[in-house]
Amino acid sequence: MPDPVLPFLNSCFPVGTRRLAAHANPVTAVLVGRTGPLRLERDGLCVEGDVVLVRPGIIHAVDFAERGADVLYLNGLAFPFDAPLGQALSGKLAYAAQDAMQGDASAIAALRDRLAPAAGAILPAVAAAVAAIHADPMWRMPQGELARRLGMERTQALRLFKAATGQGFRVFKLWSALQYATQQMAEGALVRTAAMDAGFADTAHLSRAFRHFFGLTPSAAIAGLTVN
Repeated sequence: MPDPVLPFLNSCFPVGTRRLAAHANPVTAVLVGRTGPLRLERDGLCVEGDVVLVRPGIIHAVDFAERGADVLYLNGLAFPFDAPLGQALSGKLAYAAQDAMQGDASAIAALRDRLAPAAGAILPAVAAAVAAIHADPMWRMPQGELARRLGMERTQALRLFKAATGQGFRVFKLWSALQYATQQMAEGALVRTAAMDAGFADTAHLSRAFRHFFGLTPSAAIAGLTVN
């Protein structure tokens, strides 16, 4: 559940495939290879390591060793390095990332604190709006409702929301819904059921968003869940 002070979800998903096609994750993500190093590539750039932090918004492909990797999406966390594509983690940061992959809230909080120790709470009104979006992914909160909640003009509200979350309002809502649908599928829901429950127009709409943000299809992701 979202924290009332830091209301962002932290989603951890297994990737059982050997490769993710070109995609752009919308938030800072950490990848931990299961049986060996992984490799990020983009236009001649390359980052390789057992544990890699990925810069958001950068189109890239990923190659994994056997059995794939686990991915933790750290919503709302600014990428803390100057690296243009990603940063291989080592030492205490790598150990913290591996601990966080177990899904324990305190371990994830410790990782976030190591990566961005100066990060603080966001404005209560923005935090409440974020929590409301997470709570009802089907709703797709309108811009006017966000402006009303923040008590300001629409354009100002959108700018404040992006500054606080690191994402534009539309992308944030889509990403929140996609995380919900992905969690539903990981728990055994059919793709069409997950799409409907998360507010997507149809399975094709969900699949397009899935490929754009994850670099594979929902069916390939579900098949990868059987890889231990």
